[in-house]
Amino acid sequence: MKVVYHEDYNEVYSSDPASASGRIQAVEMALRGKVTFVEPSAAAKEDILKVHTPDHVRSVEREGVYDIAALAAGGAIKAAQIGLTEPCFALIRPPGHHASAGSAWGFCYFNNMAIALEKLRREGKVKKAFILDFDLHFGDGNVNILGNKGYVTIYNPASSNRNEYLKNVQDALAETDADLVAVSAGFDNHEADWGGLLKTEDYKYMGNLVRETAKRNNGGCFGILEGGYNHSVLGKNVLAFVEGLEIK
Repeated sequence: MKVVYHEDYNEVYSSDPASASGRIQAVEMALRGKVTFVEPSAAAKEDILKVHTPDHVRSVEREGVYDIAALAAGGAIKAAQIGLTEPCFALIRPPGHHASAGSAWGFCYFNNMAIALEKLRREGKVKKAFILDFDLHFGDGNVNILGNKGYVTIYNPASSNRNEYLKNVQDALAETDADLVAVSAGFDNHEADWGGLLKTEDYKYMGNLVRETAKRNNGGCFGILEGGYNHSVLGKNVLAFVEGLEIK
């Protein structure tokens, strides 16, 4: 399976946990030899400006993180494009699901998911999209930008009971007829991370549900990295999700 990755994602661009040294490397090492890495290019500024205000883009430039944030958005675009015909995952940072049109917080700068889906929509490559956001934290940026677009359904599972959580994800995916299933894949709800709820095998299960949903709808699927901060388990959790996506 193809995984979008660029060595520049290892750059420590901030003092926040998403930017921590070794975080991306831990995942890259877990995936190495098991996937085909594909290198992205940075998102064009015109694609970023279709989602974000000029003032917000200037603020990201002033923070000195524009290049890495644009490269993350470009990674999401690449994964979405590949995902139209085969499952794909983007091993990117900074994350994006807390970035709204004119502001951002929660370690995010640009909304990678929104930039990717809006580009596909403008190009006529997606009619209906479903976003599964299983990050520990509610993806307010995804909702703020895409929630009223009409072609996107966004599902943020929320339960403190593991079995109920997984059943809710299964039910939500069973109901969608979207031709593209996109995943804001945050791994911080793992039992050894901040959320303390899910097991590694659960990410493989959800990945397989996504793949099966795409197949049922004769569509595509992809995921992009959001949260996940325990470096000792992040690699195996991403690998589990990728293996689930890959199961034919």
